[in-house]
Amino acid sequence: MTDSPIRLLLADDHPVVRAGLRAVLATEPGLAVVAEAATAEDAIARAAQGDIDVVLMDLQFGKGMGGAEATAVITARPGAPRVLIVTTYESDADTLPAIEAGATGYLLKDAPPEDLAAAVRTAATGRTTLAPAVADRLMKRLRTPATTLTRRETEVLALVAEGLSNQMIGRRLHLTEGTIKSHLARVYAKLGTDSRTAAVATATDLGLIRR
Repeated sequence: MTDSPIRLLLADDHPVVRAGLRAVLATEPGLAVVAEAATAEDAIARAAQGDIDVVLMDLQFGKGMGGAEATAVITARPGAPRVLIVTTYESDADTLPAIEAGATGYLLKDAPPEDLAAAVRTAATGRTTLAPAVADRLMKRLRTPATTLTRRETEVLALVAEGLSNQMIGRRLHLTEGTIKSHLARVYAKLGTDSRTAAVATATDLGLIRR
């Protein structure tokens, strides 16, 4: 690392959150907030300018593209900045897509300021920082793969929780209704449940999908 500061882009649709992050990071030596973005699309465009080292990315941006999708676009480019997810969501339905999209770290917004600064510095070097709750669940997934929901199964169940029918889920995910039924059958078996309602309740309690 040189003596030049780590240049940061704050991507969050809430001005108050961006202001809070900026206030915390401005007091840290060696860190410089050089840009902000209120949408995922703006974050992608700003990150492509080549003067950003780490993007602090939220997961939810209103009606537009989500943070995981934006992360995938940003990290796919040569010489891309690192992406550190900073969000309030810690369910598997949120963490898995973000990590698979190429996020270097995953932190929750209630993390202490010193943890945030440390995670930024760690991300800048290409190493990973995970919120303790997220790390614990990822370890559990590795230890008990037979009973762990796949990313697709988690995605299907999250849409069930939103009240979508199998047909609507199939349309959303570009899968047949029969494939959705197969995914749900495996979900029921893994969770030890026999209905959509019970599966959603169990998965919510286990932190697999968002409350």
